[in-house]
Amino acid sequence: MAKATIKLGYAPTRRSIFSAPDAIKYRGLTRDRLQELGVEFVDIDDINPEGLLYDDRDVAPILKKFREAGVDGLFVPHCNFGTEYVVARLARELKLPVLLWGPRDERPDENGVRLRDSQCGLFATGKVLRRFQVPFTYMTNCRLTDPEFERGIRDFLAVCNVVRVFRHTRILQIAPRPFDFWSTMCNEGELLEKFNIQLSPIPMPELTGMVKKVKEEKTEVRQVMDYCRENMEVKIKEKELENVAALKVAMKRLAEQYGCNAVAIQCWNALQGELGIMPCAANSLMNEEGIPVVCETDIHGAVTAVLAEAAAMNNTPSFFADWTVRHPDNENGELLQHCGPWPISCAREKPCIGYPLAFDHPGAVEAEAKHGEVTLCRFDGDNGEYSLLLGKAKGIDGPYTKGTYLWIEVENWKRLEAKLVEGPYIHHCVGIHKDVVPVLYEACKYMKVKPDLYDGNEEAVKAYLRGE
Repeated sequence: MAKATIKLGYAPTRRSIFSAPDAIKYRGLTRDRLQELGVEFVDIDDINPEGLLYDDRDVAPILKKFREAGVDGLFVPHCNFGTEYVVARLARELKLPVLLWGPRDERPDENGVRLRDSQCGLFATGKVLRRFQVPFTYMTNCRLTDPEFERGIRDFLAVCNVVRVFRHTRILQIAPRPFDFWSTMCNEGELLEKFNIQLSPIPMPELTGMVKKVKEEKTEVRQVMDYCRENMEVKIKEKELENVAALKVAMKRLAEQYGCNAVAIQCWNALQGELGIMPCAANSLMNEEGIPVVCETDIHGAVTAVLAEAAAMNNTPSFFADWTVRHPDNENGELLQHCGPWPISCAREKPCIGYPLAFDHPGAVEAEAKHGEVTLCRFDGDNGEYSLLLGKAKGIDGPYTKGTYLWIEVENWKRLEAKLVEGPYIHHCVGIHKDVVPVLYEACKYMKVKPDLYDGNEEAVKAYLRGE
């Protein structure tokens, strides 16, 4: 997977009645700290001699510069009080995530003089941004060397990545949903109108035609077959393995052809009549590369997968799972399982390619997933309203089962179960081996999606985001 790179628009601000030299000093100190942290940013040093945002006439050239540079978010350090209405005008036009922060003010001098009043300015800017209806993220008033600063910056970069991905998601839809899966229906027009989420639907023959083409070319298919033999125990026939590899190569080419960053496939049963395999192992290989592929043409599931991986800065692959059965011994335990599409790096042991549960065709990965902390989430909606279910779980021991699976324990299963039944969610979720709950929660304000925390810990998540 390729780690995401986020570029910030760096627009430090001041107000004229406070110390301009001290504001310039903190502009430089903050810039130096961002460079220490390896943050990519575009400054405004060429806009005016101070490199500070305070003059309304500078908004247009700053906006032009940031747009041309392709920034993903706006960082506005209040190097003294700040000019709140200019900040708000820039933020509203830019339409990107906004991070407010100001350095802790020093002790007043022996004459009672204060140079900056940065904290006071943050209060003013927050109010004006609300008047302008601009959502923003607030990083607590702290010192540049405080751990809250680095944590806040890194979390904001992840939030920017989630928002960027969400606003530019295009999903390759391979065939319609299976007839029996009414739960995975979606409103394509509404997804486009509300969120700019686009679908690229193709019929099954277009996929199988691409499979035939890549098999004739041979080279790339053979490379994938070799990868499977090196990294998995292969329990299917050579011809079947060739079809698995060809399907993976075909899906990747089609995703690239249509400019898609995720795939939702009608995994049964027309595909089995054409290729004689389940697509699970091919899905697993795609997921391992950071191109999420979800089952049963679950468009909302594909959206969930790209959000989860974006929250982890594209460093950790996600896995697409069914909520299936209660743990036989743990009242808060549940089995996450699917036929075998999970990325192999999720596996606790060396996975194999074999036969799935409930199907006769080969081509499913079998392995228990790694234990440890996971985030579970689900983007979904109906009747015009959308929300993001999210919370944490931990992997636990449980009975062996077929396919890719993980027994998990949550804080209160009955509370979560009620949410799944009462909706708008279904039996599918996305898991990722990283705590990305705060990042996804914060990103919801920019995506205009309601966060729905199944752990009932909203205040704790807010406290974390405040730097507590």
